[in-house]
Amino acid sequence: MTICRMIAGVAVAFLTTAASAQDAGVKLPDYAKTPDELSAVQPTGGAGGSGNAKVQVVTILGDASKPGVYAQLLKVGPGAQIPAHHHGGDRVGTVLKGTWHFGFGGKFDKAKLKTLPVGSVYTEPTNEPHFAMTGNEPVVVLITGTGPTDTIYENPADDPTKKP
Repeated sequence: MTICRMIAGVAVAFLTTAASAQDAGVKLPDYAKTPDELSAVQPTGGAGGSGNAKVQVVTILGDASKPGVYAQLLKVGPGAQIPAHHHGGDRVGTVLKGTWHFGFGGKFDKAKLKTLPVGSVYTEPTNEPHFAMTGNEPVVVLITGTGPTDTIYENPADDPTKKP
């Protein structure tokens, strides 16, 4: 996958977000970061993350817990496995760094994972269960969506925010 394709995928995600923001009366901030600069941005937390200790959320635009568009980076460490869950609000993911393994369904199933290299784009439709994992390298995914969002695990026992 060429860098041009990756940039094109990211541009589509941002343009979609920008168009939605204008429709909602939200002014986009001035924001320009290189991949190296994005890697250095510290986590902000926020709605829409998995609650997994290996996933850091960096909010770029909006507030995912409120109505309107938002954009987030998910910085996912190596060896992460995220059980089946869903979110309120439609979301689009673009893989910016690493190889993301992503699948749809109500239960984590390695056989259903699709390998998504840099530049790949996928959707997370409203309330559609999905799951993911990383290999032995970190992954960065740009998520753009419409809030409010949340994270609901298909099996409540899998929710890392509810564990002691």
